Amino acid sequence: MSKNDHQTIIVGGGMSGLTAAAYLSKAGHNVLLLEKNKECGGLLNSFQREGFTFDAGARSILNSGIIQPMLAELGIELELLESPVSIGIENDIINLVSETTLDDYRRLLERLYPESVNDIDKIISKIEGIIRDMAILYGIDNPNFKDMSDRAYLKELLPWLGKFIFTLFRMGRKNEPIESFLARLTSNQSLIDIIAQHFFKKTPTFFALGYFYAYTDYMYPRGGTGELPKALVQKIIEWNGNIQTGTEIIGVNPSDKTVKDRDGNSYTFDSLIWSADLKTLYRILDTHDLEEKAPRKILKQKELLLSKRGCDSVYSLFVGVDMPLDAFSSISNGHFFYTPSKKGLGEVHWSELDSLIENFETKSREQILEWLDKYCHLTTYEISIPALRDPTLAPDGKTGLIISMLFEYDLIKKVKEANWYDEFRIEVENRMMESLSNSIYPGLKEKVLFRLSSTPISIASIAGTSEGAIVGWSYLSTVPVVHQLRKIGSSVKTPIPNVYQAGQWAYSPAGIPTAILTGWYAAKKAMKTRN
Repeated sequence: MSKNDHQTIIVGGGMSGLTAAAYLSKAGHNVLLLEKNKECGGLLNSFQREGFTFDAGARSILNSGIIQPMLAELGIELELLESPVSIGIENDIINLVSETTLDDYRRLLERLYPESVNDIDKIISKIEGIIRDMAILYGIDNPNFKDMSDRAYLKELLPWLGKFIFTLFRMGRKNEPIESFLARLTSNQSLIDIIAQHFFKKTPTFFALGYFYAYTDYMYPRGGTGELPKALVQKIIEWNGNIQTGTEIIGVNPSDKTVKDRDGNSYTFDSLIWSADLKTLYRILDTHDLEEKAPRKILKQKELLLSKRGCDSVYSLFVGVDMPLDAFSSISNGHFFYTPSKKGLGEVHWSELDSLIENFETKSREQILEWLDKYCHLTTYEISIPALRDPTLAPDGKTGLIISMLFEYDLIKKVKEANWYDEFRIEVENRMMESLSNSIYPGLKEKVLFRLSSTPISIASIAGTSEGAIVGWSYLSTVPVVHQLRKIGSSVKTPIPNVYQAGQWAYSPAGIPTAILTGWYAAKKAMKTRN
């Protein structure tokens, strides 16, 4: 083979692409992974600024019976630290511990909404059932990453399978959007909001409330979340896999089995695994010279995918502050979900936002900023403090914070088109800092050493995801990919000959474990194609 001829080409160096490349290179396949950025990792990476380490993507990693057995199977030694979670509303904060999580959360809600004690009991009861199911789903290491000749593991696996099948059935009955599910249990809109606004709009109930189990299963790689993709990159290179960064693919021709990059270079494959944005694949696809039936199927799939939207995005503020770690450890754990007001977002996040976007051209800047004021005061923040997990990630006596909130891509796109994007970013940063300084972190804004932010536009540009999405497809309409766990193995198939898909766009709902699992399935399909 020439240097541009490969058994398998993988486009996209996020977790799904890296997983596929690791398993294929370990099996001895001639693999080339192409990544458009200078570094791999996608939505899972870390960066340094003035002695601080920040996580640009996920703030913690959910094991879910996949991460640790995958690392063990690939022979990767990566120290994973505990990453305990806290939840706070106004001045009431709880630290989540698996044994007492729901009891503490119940009491928190009862203190805030004493008029809804009976409704809270019903909600907690539903969460308890989902947690029991989650404990079954993630109760043992995923069989795909285990040696089936291990008798001890088989003894554990066989009785688990029956429970697993019934759990899948119960999961399928809990796909109702979280907002309407909670509305059947309580008429207290603030109570509904304070729970639901942790999640993306219309997130399936099982996925949303399952996080109360996930919060106690979070881990944090020593050195930052970016250490996980770095470890996979090292293994791929060790097994003679090829990784080429700074390479953007602008054309795919399945009849010639070639991909073409922006510099005009062509690469030939037997199998292609697409681990990047799925809409992009269908936009750059050349279907000429395929058999007659294939283009019709491909066109139908293209029309479906392009009619759908990516899921919610986030606005993230990275701040270095001249305050010691104990000023923050006395308040919460290093992964902290905080809401400044028990009122809840309500229509600020629904009709008001929709109206703002739809009538943007008729709104003054003052009206837009007035909405922003309310949103930043009522929304839920995800606050990550890396050095509370690993003290080496901030200079002595100082602390780095990552402050994130869900944010609408369409709104900031309108702002950019109106040519006040940079000014708007400063306005958002100011309001985020003001909201936290006036609530959980008094005086925080006076201690800032530096700050920088990432918007949904930044995510769309750097990670290459449609609408700046961070977990695949929007739940506001039917997702266009496989969304049943029992069918996840088929989620990697496409109507394009010799082309497979993996990552957050291949299966819904998505996350790091999903990316890894679909990467594994895609690698197995590519191996079979070669054989």
